[in-house]
Amino acid sequence: MNASCQKLLPLYTPEIHDQVIDLPVEKPLLIFITEKEYLELKNEVGYWQAMHKKAILREKKLKQTIKEQEGQIRDLRNRLFGKKSEKKSSSKDEGKSESSNSKRPRGQQPGSKGHGRTDRPHLPEKEELANFPENPICPKCGEAYMPDESKEAEIIEVKVKAYKRKIIRCCMKKCCSCKGVPNTITAPMPPKVIPKSPYGISIWKAVLLNKFHYCQPTNRLLNQYAELGSPISPGSIAGGLKNLKELFQPVYDAFYSQQMTEDRFHNDESSWKVFESIDGKVGNRWWLWVSRSASVVFFQIAPGRGADVPIEHFKNIQHQKIIVVCDRYSAYKSMAKQLDFIILAFCWAHVRRDFLDAGKKYPDLEEWVLLWVEKIGELYHINNLRCKEFDQKLPIQWQPASFKEQHEKLVEKMDAIAKERDVFIESHNPDDLDLDLLSSVKYKILTSLQNHWEGLNVFADHPEVPMDNNKGERSIRNPVTGRKNFYGSGSLWSSQLAAIMFSIFQTIVLCGLNCNHWLRSYLTACAENHGKAPDDLSSFLPWKMDKERQHKLSRPPDT
Repeated sequence: MNASCQKLLPLYTPEIHDQVIDLPVEKPLLIFITEKEYLELKNEVGYWQAMHKKAILREKKLKQTIKEQEGQIRDLRNRLFGKKSEKKSSSKDEGKSESSNSKRPRGQQPGSKGHGRTDRPHLPEKEELANFPENPICPKCGEAYMPDESKEAEIIEVKVKAYKRKIIRCCMKKCCSCKGVPNTITAPMPPKVIPKSPYGISIWKAVLLNKFHYCQPTNRLLNQYAELGSPISPGSIAGGLKNLKELFQPVYDAFYSQQMTEDRFHNDESSWKVFESIDGKVGNRWWLWVSRSASVVFFQIAPGRGADVPIEHFKNIQHQKIIVVCDRYSAYKSMAKQLDFIILAFCWAHVRRDFLDAGKKYPDLEEWVLLWVEKIGELYHINNLRCKEFDQKLPIQWQPASFKEQHEKLVEKMDAIAKERDVFIESHNPDDLDLDLLSSVKYKILTSLQNHWEGLNVFADHPEVPMDNNKGERSIRNPVTGRKNFYGSGSLWSSQLAAIMFSIFQTIVLCGLNCNHWLRSYLTACAENHGKAPDDLSSFLPWKMDKERQHKLSRPPDT
């Protein structure tokens, strides 16, 4: 063995040094190792230092993972059990003593003037006399009371009663001897919307309204009819609805043709269930798509959630440029890349939701979140003031001075938000190992804001475009309620009928018409046309009706 390797060297370890620090100086505690062992230990220093750094980094990542999972748990708890409030809890407690005597922020305040009884001028009146059972007399002297001026009171009632129409068809017998003519003739049957069905227009109208307008399960209506003495088989209703689908298909097609002439849209989508096995389709999860324009709310139920659905919908558009207000779902972005005539306007409510969700997940971000929510609220306020002064007949450069003043404030506010966003992004590197979880959450939200800024800025150049997609989400809310109540559609044809009827009822409401009156009129026209759709739909399309017809259909139907 090499002599140098046999040389003994003194070695002090931190643990030994701490132990011998109190020993007398004349007797130090030494550990001797060979030079070879010393060199081996020295060479391993770098390895153990690297392992130590990895352990520290792993511990940091695990702590961030725990923090992130705690935030997700907190977010899920808030969604299930949390209050629907965006106010800071601490600010409530601090200002409780100051605002204890203030009025409630929402609802009618105690002592305020009420709105009075609701006027119902179209309801028919049925007079009833309320008299005393006996002639009243004075309890002291026994003299009778004299008649005086009567007083009126109102009670509103709704009477629903099932009954059977017994049609007595008159028969006539000929008295002549002419040949080639029938000996007897019988009066025709009253028109029926489904010729071979025993149920009249009122039944089918109630079924369609109950399921697709009020979004209630059909079984509830049938149970009600059974209690009224008219039990109806669910199979009969299902067969009848399948026949009715063909009656409403021409109206559905006319709605689509009208929407393709417009240039402003609100789009949204939600899941839907179709419980029928379809070749090439795995599972029963389908998707309900809505596209709302100025005069039409159009629904369709598709097997997928890809960009092919909106692309197919907008392929027949008649404008060179259209604006679609939507969320930041990737299918809309893909659609805009493939159809260059589409401009996407992203929803500011979803951006605001990003900040609020972060505040619910991570309470340490609450102050930062509320500051950004306040900035977005100021944007809404300035834009509302701007839109009040906006004249849609004039371009922006020809708008009045009051509009231009608010428009300049809006542009300045947007620039300030963009500048603050960019400063934060430039000062933080997502690949930095020292970047903590809260900073990475901020970075992610502001980066998303930067990436979608072009679509979020559309409303500034087009004041007629709203800042959010609330119109689209409100339109799809009613069908989503129906999905929760009756779980979707049992077959493919019933899903198509659902899309048709959702489109018709939502469009009728959008145009200010009465769904009950419109549906009754349309089913009557179909019955008079021998169970087929009317040849001329102009009297049932809101944009082709005259004002008198619109006024008539906007009122409740005559009894």
